[in-house]
Amino acid sequence: MAVLVIADHDGSALRDTTHKTVTAAGQLGGDVDVLVVGQGAQGVADAAARIAGVRKVLLAEGAGLGKALAEAVEATVVPLAAGYDAVLAPATTDGKNYAPRIAAKLDVAPISDIVEVVAPDTFVRPIYAGNALETIQTSDAKKVITVRSTAFAAAGEGGSASVETVAGGEAPKTNFVGEEMVKSDRPELGAAKIVVSGGRALGSAEEFHAVMDPLADKLGAAVGASRAAVDAGYAPNDYQVGQTGKVVAPQLYIAIGISGAIQHLAGMKDSKVIVAINKDPDAPIFQVADYGLVADYKTAVPELMAALG
Repeated sequence: MAVLVIADHDGSALRDTTHKTVTAAGQLGGDVDVLVVGQGAQGVADAAARIAGVRKVLLAEGAGLGKALAEAVEATVVPLAAGYDAVLAPATTDGKNYAPRIAAKLDVAPISDIVEVVAPDTFVRPIYAGNALETIQTSDAKKVITVRSTAFAAAGEGGSASVETVAGGEAPKTNFVGEEMVKSDRPELGAAKIVVSGGRALGSAEEFHAVMDPLADKLGAAVGASRAAVDAGYAPNDYQVGQTGKVVAPQLYIAIGISGAIQHLAGMKDSKVIVAINKDPDAPIFQVADYGLVADYKTAVPELMAALG
């Protein structure tokens, strides 16, 4: 069996979601290759070659490949798919964009957001906002799978795979126009080891940032938010953690003023240590918290800041 992993990167650096997807690919059995699609991405390919367990790295470069347009990625992957039994990608915004298109072109059913590999044809994935897990078995000869990277450990370094150049595809009817990126000195939310999140209880955008920003700076953490806080305008959309936001699994997750709706829990309950601060003792967040403090954040957060020095 041979498995192709589509690398997740920002054009210059490989994200650890790729390492975690390689771990999932290795559990299918057989050889694992990594495809790097981009422009000026030789450094990314070299980094992928150092992942333990990778047989070889395929590098597809071109002017139209720099922004991972679904049409261009599909046109690159489909010709390569003849040599593989499965194509895996992290369940990121990009992966969720191009994986269904690849599956459609290969005439197979995509398998999304897996959290466990039971057998080469059997997988576990969450449903109902993570409140249930379903085990699915596919009879497709080729499999197109997206991987919830938070459910897998990252593959280590120490590999010495070769790097080969392959032809890149084109998206003749689609052009990249532009993007607006939020710039921050803090860690990226999806990859941060510490996340502090605020909820609607903070009351306003000014209060949200007055409470969350100093704490995040003190801990070297990323800032997240519940959907309720985002919908209320307290925080931008890219802060949202949950089923319809980002799925995170940091070493430490601190939830402040978040009740813990199931949609939010689906995005953070795999965190290694969860700390919840909420004045409602019956808040659902306490059901998943490792440490819970029933208190008003206006008192608890200043005390925490003082304790941190």
